Amino acid sequence: MIRMDVVIAGAGPVGLMLACELGLAGIRPLVLERRAVARPDSPGMAINATTVELLDRRGLADRVRAGGLEWPQAHFAHLMLDPARLRERHASTVLVPQAHLESCLEARARELGAEIRRGHEVTGVRQDGSGVTVYAGGDELSCRYLVGCDGANSVVRRLAGISFPGVDAPFHGIVAEVDADGELMPYLGAHQYPGGVFTVGPSGPGLLRVSTGEFGVQGWDDEIPATVDEIEASIARLVGHDVRIGTPHWLARWHNVTRHAERYRAGRVFVAGDAAHVHFPLGGQALSTGVEDAVNLGWKLAADLAGRAPAGLLDSYHRERHPVGARACLTTRAQVALMHPLLEVSPLREVISELIGYDDVNEHLVRMAGGLDVTYAADDDRPLVGRRFGAVPLSTPDGVVSLAEVSRAGRGLLLDLSAHTAAGTDPGVLAAVSGWSGRIDVVVASPTTEIPADRLLLRPDGRVAWTGGRGDGVQGLKEALQTWFGDPAA
Repeated sequence: MIRMDVVIAGAGPVGLMLACELGLAGIRPLVLERRAVARPDSPGMAINATTVELLDRRGLADRVRAGGLEWPQAHFAHLMLDPARLRERHASTVLVPQAHLESCLEARARELGAEIRRGHEVTGVRQDGSGVTVYAGGDELSCRYLVGCDGANSVVRRLAGISFPGVDAPFHGIVAEVDADGELMPYLGAHQYPGGVFTVGPSGPGLLRVSTGEFGVQGWDDEIPATVDEIEASIARLVGHDVRIGTPHWLARWHNVTRHAERYRAGRVFVAGDAAHVHFPLGGQALSTGVEDAVNLGWKLAADLAGRAPAGLLDSYHRERHPVGARACLTTRAQVALMHPLLEVSPLREVISELIGYDDVNEHLVRMAGGLDVTYAADDDRPLVGRRFGAVPLSTPDGVVSLAEVSRAGRGLLLDLSAHTAAGTDPGVLAAVSGWSGRIDVVVASPTTEIPADRLLLRPDGRVAWTGGRGDGVQGLKEALQTWFGDPAA
């Protein structure tokens, strides 16, 4: 029997990101993927600001951007928003083929020691109080934890007994990647029709992503391959005349399904990404929500495996991420409701377009669509707790660096903005964090208006765990350290 600390089912973006997070903490996970080779198609085409900032925190954003395109726009139900009007600094959405994103994450996961086995589908799961036995590819594996990142039809979720309630709406969707062609160029963008949506957009050098979605139409089974004739017939029904797409590199089906796992943990088994939540694909929200699941869970699993997790740390994964998954399902359903039936909702779309002209409405919807509104355990007395900041520039004794650059090691971070001296931070604060020195980095920088606090304690996922002023004592800091990082070292 093969023994591992963590087995991850699924080598998509979520499973690979989780492998990277564990690797940063010295955990060498085993990733099992049912496909024998990396997928050639790219069902996902966008990563929003949330994911770009997470990748930047791990030094991966530049690799991903190299195969993508900055897209400083956003939309809500295909009503255009303006991210440039946000009051805070945040990254732009990046249009990037999912295959390229997976390639970057897989390379990094392997660099950090992860083992990836393709052609290994999970077929059995048995767990007890001390571990999980996983059957896959003819092997029997023993691990302390199993994480299902194996998609909407997750075998891990089903075998763990986690229900997946939701709604499958009548819908017929096909997506294809084709060579850029003059006949398609007039249709660049997202177009609403009474029967559904037709979108054409760049997906790479000389390539276009073409998709159709017809509401109220019974869809086809994924096992039945989509054809060129089928997608061209769908385009004709939507726009009212024939449009030829040429010979596609690949075609796939997509659906209007909303489902949400009742729980994200069952004993020693966890679910993340599409295995935990699926919804109508809009603006990269599904992929981004899943990647943040992985980042939230990774450091907590690592702390537990190292024997230094405080009580309840692993349970906080469900507590924090389940409401986020529910919110993503809700907001995407709201967008679909603004898209069909078009003749009935057109007046509402017009009114909402007017409201988007107000800065507060625009900001609310940009943050909602981009996952930037996520906050954990909000504290009225400390409103920054639970939030995460973007790539804020920091002036340190060693020069100007971004907040993302000083948090790439996957550890916690105490950021002291109360003074900027060669001597560093307050000796009393340094003494307070000394017991967590292997888990917490300390960075001193000049005050900045972009972070309205004197001191912040950040978790490994970049979320604020504590804030304090110059006159505050260190007791609150110590309590936050113990809550999130366990007992101090002797």
